[in-house]
Amino acid sequence: MSLQAISSAATIALASTIIILLAVKSWHLITQPFSNMRSFPGSIMVEAAQRFRVQLDRLKSEQALYLTLCLMFIVTFGIAVLLRPQDTFGILPDWQNIVVLTAVAIGACYGVYRFIVTIIERRRVTFVRDANMAVGHSLQMLTANRSRVFHEVNCSTGVIDNVVVGLNGIYAVNVIAQRPKKDNRVQLNGDDLSFAPGKITVSLAHCGQMAKQLAKALRKQVDHDVRVRPVVAVPGWEIESQASENYLLVNERSLAMMRGWNDEIDFLMSEDVDAVQAYLTAIGTQAANK
Repeated sequence: MSLQAISSAATIALASTIIILLAVKSWHLITQPFSNMRSFPGSIMVEAAQRFRVQLDRLKSEQALYLTLCLMFIVTFGIAVLLRPQDTFGILPDWQNIVVLTAVAIGACYGVYRFIVTIIERRRVTFVRDANMAVGHSLQMLTANRSRVFHEVNCSTGVIDNVVVGLNGIYAVNVIAQRPKKDNRVQLNGDDLSFAPGKITVSLAHCGQMAKQLAKALRKQVDHDVRVRPVVAVPGWEIESQASENYLLVNERSLAMMRGWNDEIDFLMSEDVDAVQAYLTAIGTQAANK
């Protein structure tokens, strides 16, 4: 292996790496103004140690970028020096070169497809995150009467987004995140939630089932029946009608309505509140440590 071959391979690998680095940095600069936008800025507050989490996320992204670039340089250098593709493909017949180019084209198209799918999925998940943050932060304003809010509560049939426990009762608050359209009305009819009435319909049966499963688990903690009220939050939507007694339908601005949706069976004794909150704290800690 000559010094000229190593030098040429290193030049190709370095140039490829620099081009990719510039492309990624340019993409970050272009998308930066949009990455900090929130869908519900009036309801999402700064969280504890928020600036440090942002800094850690940035460092994690940079670490992944530079690790990828190092691997790219090594692979490109190895191909240019060890495999000598110009010699290998120069002796192949035309039909084999066509097969190779077709495979490369298919791989490139798949990469572009996965890139677009990832952008769409990230946009969707970002909106769902913002919707859950808006509801979670708004619930923190309802922590009077010894109330506490628990997030991401696991039960046997799924995950309840938020559970509010206090002297006034227990509420299982699930977020249904749909991006609002021009017609941002939503209707509740029985167990069905209709967005922009008639266009998108979502069943709420799973929300009621999770509330029942949580009530069954909490009964073992307090030795008597308790009621868990299922609440459905639809951030960004205007509630037009509610024709169901089984669910309370709210948006991120009307969560305070929860406190008025109860009767005598919903109220808890102080010792019951302590037992339920201790149980939810324990399962939350256990889930966080997995």
